Amino acid sequence: MSNSDEQQAPTSARVIYRAALARDAADQAEVFYHAVMQGAATHYTLDERRAWAQALPREGSAWAVRQALYTTLIATCDGRCVGFLEIDLDAGRIETLYVWPSLAGRGIGTTLLVHAERMLLEQGKGKVEIEASSMLYERLMRRGWENLGEQWVERSGESLKRYRLSKALNAVET
Repeated sequence: MSNSDEQQAPTSARVIYRAALARDAADQAEVFYHAVMQGAATHYTLDERRAWAQALPREGSAWAVRQALYTTLIATCDGRCVGFLEIDLDAGRIETLYVWPSLAGRGIGTTLLVHAERMLLEQGKGKVEIEASSMLYERLMRRGWENLGEQWVERSGESLKRYRLSKALNAVET
């Protein structure tokens, strides 16, 4: 994806969820950058978003290294990563969750979370935690997450508000 690419999923496009591959890393970098710079525009100032976006490199190689650190699930559309989630299975934590801005609100992030929750249940975990942005906070609270408190994190001299959230995991028989 180049900076000028505007990813749109036609209503008939099929989103596929799978484990991340090294070849997805460059797309992950772009999804992260655009989710922060465009997607979070109504919740954070431009300076805050620039500081946040600079916290992680906009290079595929850096995201490929992160794939070795965290279990990474991605959503693809037309073969391109349009959303991803990194999870620390041992700690029971969602490390990151980002979706291409024009596709936000279509259930991609929710589906990634459902897959992550299932994986945690399979690991014997009874709860999941996340440090959520102000943008993600509202959506997670509607899905039954519990607010454990507001936090402030410093990025390149900017203080960014986020929330520590937790959710009990329950196995559902199908």
